[in-house]
Amino acid sequence: MGYGRTVLLDEPVDAVIPKVKEALKAQGFGVLTEIDVRATLKEKIGAEVAPYVILGACNPRLAHRALELEPDVGLLLPCNVVVREHDGRTVVSALDPGVIAELADHPDLRPIAEEATGLLDAALESLAGSLG
Repeated sequence: MGYGRTVLLDEPVDAVIPKVKEALKAQGFGVLTEIDVRATLKEKIGAEVAPYVILGACNPRLAHRALELEPDVGLLLPCNVVVREHDGRTVVSALDPGVIAELADHPDLRPIAEEATGLLDAALESLAGSLG
């Protein structure tokens, strides 16, 4: 089973990040965290890596429903969205929410995960349509 959903884009990472945030917002997601992995690795261990940013995306309505069913599902939230450079292109990958439902092994989480998957897919498709 794969655990991500991905689109490839031909703009630089720095130009794509605000567009990813807007695409997520249009689908009801907010970005709770933003981790610049490249800068962190450079600062902490002197490593030089390609641009790599992790966005912690959350749809509050869906998160609330999931947490009411299974409080420990918070261990698997928010949904991470990675924006990174690979072979001269920008890769945008979102965690497949189905993975969360499967790990939590709570059948009532599946419909919530399916709804989240549809929203994340719409966000990724909008990026591919406008950029790719």
